[in-house]
Amino acid sequence: MLTSLSQNIQRIFLGKPEIVRLCLTTLLAGEHLLLEDVPGVGKTLLAQAVAKSIRGTFRRIQFTPDLLPADITGSSVFRTFAQGENGESVEPFTFLPGPIFANIVLADEINRTTPRTQSAMLEAMGEKQVTCDGETRPLPQPFMVIATQNPMEFEGTYPLPESQLDRFLMRISIGYPDRQAELLILAQHQAGEPVETLPSIIDLPSLMSLRTEAQNVLIDETLLTYILNIAAATRESDACLVGVSPRGAIALCRAAKAYALTFGRNYVIPDDIKTLAVPVLSHRIITKTHFRANRRADSERLVQEILAEVAVP
Repeated sequence: MLTSLSQNIQRIFLGKPEIVRLCLTTLLAGEHLLLEDVPGVGKTLLAQAVAKSIRGTFRRIQFTPDLLPADITGSSVFRTFAQGENGESVEPFTFLPGPIFANIVLADEINRTTPRTQSAMLEAMGEKQVTCDGETRPLPQPFMVIATQNPMEFEGTYPLPESQLDRFLMRISIGYPDRQAELLILAQHQAGEPVETLPSIIDLPSLMSLRTEAQNVLIDETLLTYILNIAAATRESDACLVGVSPRGAIALCRAAKAYALTFGRNYVIPDDIKTLAVPVLSHRIITKTHFRANRRADSERLVQEILAEVAVP
């Protein structure tokens, strides 16, 4: 089932099978994904393809400096005629859900809105719920945020705080396709948007079953120790100001189990952890070069150096 799901997404998201695998890993783990890349490389297309393939609802939120929290979560609207069909009085306020009430939410250029509005995403991403006017409303399940940000344009942006970055399971870049894949992309778009004709492969209950299956993937105690050793090494590194938190170690464990399932395995191997360590951990640490240019490259390099030093079980 997962193989068919991956192949279906790759029908229109061409030339990037590992990106699709990482996206599905995040989906199976019940977490969220941060895509940090330049415009036009297929970030929106990937989110749309995932939503279409799982027969889920899709909403896109374009983050701008004037966006308000209620534009995301929704708000209560006053009704002039607060009477029912039989003349009985009814609640004069009606809650209109915002675009956050969807299975797949694309938060486009999330760093272009104010911290106040960004904070509206925290409860939704962390607790899978929204509190508005004193009432807590659950979000539809499954729920996944795919956020994007441009790594090149920083003027007029509001960098994501560490607490918000920590809500994302992974931070990855798509990159440019190779020449052959790009030629296929050009040919594919001659007849319109290919995502409109993409079929659905599984339904939402089946996806929730796969999530349960991912949770039950076996991980040996020696691999749990390996994860803790990597986390400890980031905390003890002279190049690191803030190391990986316990939540980061839990995230790497969850990601490894979901990643193993995408290969059809019901157990985790060391290579799963080594593959995922950079995308899962690099945005959770703060290096001493944090306030300089290329801080992402520095944090990813540090995680790679730690992987080379920590003994593999």
